[in-house]
Amino acid sequence: MYFFLGVLSFVDICYTNSTVPQMLVHFLSARKSIPCHSCVLQLCVSLAMGSMEFFRLGAMAYDRYVAVCHPLHYTLIMHGGLCLGLVAGCLVAGFSNSLTETMITFQLPLCHNVINYFGCENLAVLWLACVDVSFNKAMVAISGFLVILLPCSLVLFSYARIVATILRIPSAQGRRKAFGICASHLTVVCMCFGATMFTYMRPVGGSSVEQEKMIALFYAVVTPMLNPLIYSLRNNDVRSVLQRVLQKFREKG
Repeated sequence: MYFFLGVLSFVDICYTNSTVPQMLVHFLSARKSIPCHSCVLQLCVSLAMGSMEFFRLGAMAYDRYVAVCHPLHYTLIMHGGLCLGLVAGCLVAGFSNSLTETMITFQLPLCHNVINYFGCENLAVLWLACVDVSFNKAMVAISGFLVILLPCSLVLFSYARIVATILRIPSAQGRRKAFGICASHLTVVCMCFGATMFTYMRPVGGSSVEQEKMIALFYAVVTPMLNPLIYSLRNNDVRSVLQRVLQKFREKG
């Protein structure tokens, strides 16, 4: 679990650093511009890290399934080699999807260079094209199926088995402990998959550009910011330290 959380931290740092610094510069400067090569790099990195995030959530769902359904064999099944293999697979899949989409997107002729977005996002760049982008939209849909629905299917399958196992636990305390193992991961899954499915899997014309920007800002900034809080507050030691700090503030107040 801590190995996957370390990978999560790395992915979130890379993901936010690909868009947030440039966005903050644009908020503070009068001239809001980005070089073409920087836009390509930003799109490539954000797509890769975003794709890797979903595959990692699917891998971590399997980890939680093993922890709840096969606790006595957990260390045997989730050995170091398998964990490294899962992370390497997530990395390869993420960058393969990113490079494919980035190359296809930036081969299009662009009519103008004003992006109505806070960063170089794939759909925002497609809006600038002078030609028909039906093929590109089809590729985005296929990418969405592979990157979002496949990991989501693995998550649903894993949690269906987890719920069935939890319901067979005789004691209420045992059920609470088993559910607590998965609560943080399930919370992050709902935030990430919910926001992304709303953006990429909705019907055409289902929401305005401003709504899309708000949803994209949520999973690009808010979700990575909340991830450490969600996971760390499940730790008893972290909660104890937080309670002591709050107690000191109350005593001083």
